[in-house]
Amino acid sequence: MSAGLFGLLDDVAAIAKMAAASVDDVGAAAGKATAKAAGVVVDDTAVTPQYVQGVAAARELPIVKQIAIGSIRNKLLIILPAALLLSELLPDLLPVILMIGGTFLAYEGAHKVWHLLSHHEEHDTPVAEVGPEAEKTMIAGAIRTDLILSAEIMVIALASVEDESFWARLAILVVVALVITVAVYGVVALIVKMDDVGLHLAQRPSAVAQKVGRGLVAFMPRLLSIISVVGTVAMLWVGGHILLANLDEVGWWHAPYEWVHDIEHDIEHAVHGVLGSVLAWLANTGISAVVGLVVGAVVVVVVQLLPFTGDKDPIERYDTDEPAV
Repeated sequence: MSAGLFGLLDDVAAIAKMAAASVDDVGAAAGKATAKAAGVVVDDTAVTPQYVQGVAAARELPIVKQIAIGSIRNKLLIILPAALLLSELLPDLLPVILMIGGTFLAYEGAHKVWHLLSHHEEHDTPVAEVGPEAEKTMIAGAIRTDLILSAEIMVIALASVEDESFWARLAILVVVALVITVAVYGVVALIVKMDDVGLHLAQRPSAVAQKVGRGLVAFMPRLLSIISVVGTVAMLWVGGHILLANLDEVGWWHAPYEWVHDIEHDIEHAVHGVLGSVLAWLANTGISAVVGLVVGAVVVVVVQLLPFTGDKDPIERYDTDEPAV
């Protein structure tokens, strides 16, 4: 009987080891998938703070919380089932959908560049109390925008784990959805409250605290500008890379991706070590960003010529004045 008990314990230990290895594999794959979607994550982080501009300070975190809950619902209840169904039934369509998403990212980034170069004036939202109905409408608009960005994130993540089994993909994408949502909206919450922290410190009796507080208040607009610039570059880079890689994968046009790949290898062979790897990555990123800018610029010109599109940020096109349901 003791031999049977020890055999059972051995089996349990083996199962536990397999489960631990599976968890490690899921975690590693989720980390890789999250990194692949980093460009869109930065864009999502840069876009979201605009929805709490002009909102009373006491309502900022509750609004961010409601948008985050809506984002989780978007990812887990809408995008995840659709993405998994697509990967099971029409896996060959995934690269095409990725290219559509990459083109949209390139367009979004190029539109921001064009907006900056054309010196369009930004209109600041006046700080005022927002009523409950207006708040619901604003949250609904933010969740609709999140649906677009989350779809891009989840499809990019799915493409990086398409060789895994169905259940592994499900687990990985659930982890990606949760990690990215917590990371994005955690950073957003920190950003929108940082000026309040600065004001609180500026009112403290300590001279050091006052200096730090005033510095935080003065730095926050610059931080938002930096995030916006990084988000724009990330959109162009990720969009261009998605287009190059998936044009090669579907077999429509191999030459551009192979050319970039050859440049990477030439740099790594010419410059050995970590520096060579960094320079190779920078070359790939720079070329991808240029490709994204060129493709995006073409789409911007086409969109501007369409009679039913106005001159506004592409994200704003998803935000209507419809009341929240």
